[in-house]
Amino acid sequence: MATAMMAVTVACAPESAPADRLLDEFEKTSVSWRQLDIARQIVRTGDQRAVQRLESWLDHEDRHLRGNAAFVLAALGDDRGFQTIVAMVTDRSARPEGQGIPNAGFSVARQIRTDRYYAVHLLGELKDPRAVDLLLPLLNDTDVNDKVAWTLAEIGDERARAPLIAALDDRDAHARVSAIQALVKLNAVEALPKLHELLSDDELPSAGDRVPVAETARAAIAEIEKSRRARN
Repeated sequence: MATAMMAVTVACAPESAPADRLLDEFEKTSVSWRQLDIARQIVRTGDQRAVQRLESWLDHEDRHLRGNAAFVLAALGDDRGFQTIVAMVTDRSARPEGQGIPNAGFSVARQIRTDRYYAVHLLGELKDPRAVDLLLPLLNDTDVNDKVAWTLAEIGDERARAPLIAALDDRDAHARVSAIQALVKLNAVEALPKLHELLSDDELPSAGDRVPVAETARAAIAEIEKSRRARN
């Protein structure tokens, strides 16, 4: 069993619930976002018994629930968890209806996109730098690129800076905004010239805050400049 160093905090909080009760809740919960919250609590206990309890979930038919179990294993140092999530990012195989597509109507293609998007999010929760090489090419994948930008910022690896600056030329306004927000979190001073070019970009993103790209760029410039002044 691999014990790769993870960025997820596993220190047990004094008031954290016993792992056994949390695991019972995890197994009874079928709503992925609620289950993920329980998964975070399990990780905080640091209880390694969770690995054996949840390892069978790595083959769960519902990729969201599979990913939540994999998150627990990965955060507790079991490399099978990380590898399961990585495999989900690239998995385009047929599958039954799962989670994550409310009011959209089921289709295999839509389910695949949703499952991959969720897997990218889980990599952001883990903050494992081993995911960077997988994620960087996905900045060009229109199904997941906005979530990839967020995940790269959560990981905080400097290798993401140049590709995120390049993503500021993406044709999609939402992708550009996601890249801007990631660059702010990475405090990428080198992005300032490109951000200034976006001050005339009045396109509205299709999701998130419906404000022009230029407004997001302006706020990003101010934040990065403020951080630079504070360091000098």
